[in-house]
Amino acid sequence: MWRDLVDASPLSAHPGRARHRSRFLAALLVLALAVVACGPTPTPSASSAPTPSPSQSSVPTPTPVPTPRIGKFDSAALMSVNRSNATATLLNDGRVLIAGGLAYGHPVASAELYDADTGEFALTGSMTEPRANHVATLLSNGLVLITGGAADGSAEIYNPATGRFTRTGAMRDKAVYQTATRLNDGRVLVAGGRIGNSYSAMAEFYNQSTGKFNRARTMKDNMENAQATLLQSGKVLIAGGDRGDTGRHQVILASAEIFNPARGTFTKTGSMAYARSHFAAVLLQNGKVLVMGGISTTSGTGLLSTAELYNPANGQWTRTGSMILGRSNFTATLLVDGRVLVAGGGDNSAELYDPATGTFILAAQMFMAREFQTATRLLDTRVLLTGGNGAMVSEFYTP
Repeated sequence: MWRDLVDASPLSAHPGRARHRSRFLAALLVLALAVVACGPTPTPSASSAPTPSPSQSSVPTPTPVPTPRIGKFDSAALMSVNRSNATATLLNDGRVLIAGGLAYGHPVASAELYDADTGEFALTGSMTEPRANHVATLLSNGLVLITGGAADGSAEIYNPATGRFTRTGAMRDKAVYQTATRLNDGRVLVAGGRIGNSYSAMAEFYNQSTGKFNRARTMKDNMENAQATLLQSGKVLIAGGDRGDTGRHQVILASAEIFNPARGTFTKTGSMAYARSHFAAVLLQNGKVLVMGGISTTSGTGLLSTAELYNPANGQWTRTGSMILGRSNFTATLLVDGRVLVAGGGDNSAELYDPATGTFILAAQMFMAREFQTATRLLDTRVLLTGGNGAMVSEFYTP
């Protein structure tokens, strides 16, 4: 093409002007290169994303808020009899001993075993006498000590290997509604309770090697329906309780005391913000003690939803989040993840306490309303709930 342009130019007809032709060709070549180099301006592709402005790039992406786990309840097997105010004890082999309680308003002596492998209850030997509102304590040798629940001061031992109850030494005080706590040295501290119409400050030890009770020193307060908690230090916190029937003359306690096994002494510690009876206490994984609910003369309604934490390091109580509902005669169970399952107390509701946030949230609902029931954390992390309100139906809570 360029040759045709040159041949057609006027300069090509004059040989004497060869030098002018060469200059003309050079100019054409320069012009052609300039056109190719410049070319058309490229158009941005549709897929090219605009550069974000500084204000756009600095906006953080919101972090999703995790949904709290509320668990679920599933129905379980039927017990042989409807029970309330019974005891439930997790045995070393994973079975659960359910003993005594009220059936149709009367104390019973029958007992049964729940086997998690079969999912069934089976009758075992009966206690030597009917009992309700008694205490069952798993001993270090795997036997179960039954105290209280009878006005004669008797005590008995359940042997899982034989399935039989046998009498052991009688308590020195014929108390009911007392506390019983297994100490780290194997002894069982039995404290307080009611003897006839009197409220006791007496305490005694059960020695499993001799099968006898020995007198301990006296507590600072006389009470029944207190809560005793074995602390990580091996000492025992005994808090709250009452003196008197539920009426206008009832005295409910906010006081607390510490039993020191090394010295054998009871000493006063900080008092709770609220007087409490028929409440629950749980040792948390951080070593503090959570108390919640109960009935109180320091509450306008008498029924408490408040909760407090006891710190063994300084002997003081501090408020924590309150339950969503006021409760008494309910169960509180420490779960494997450190939270606490609170269940029943007259209805079918349940709550979860989270020590990390200090708050309660509603959990799944139980299948039925329960009060004076038992709750036992099984080896597989589920919680078995039995009895309460005369129920034969049991159920599981799965976290």
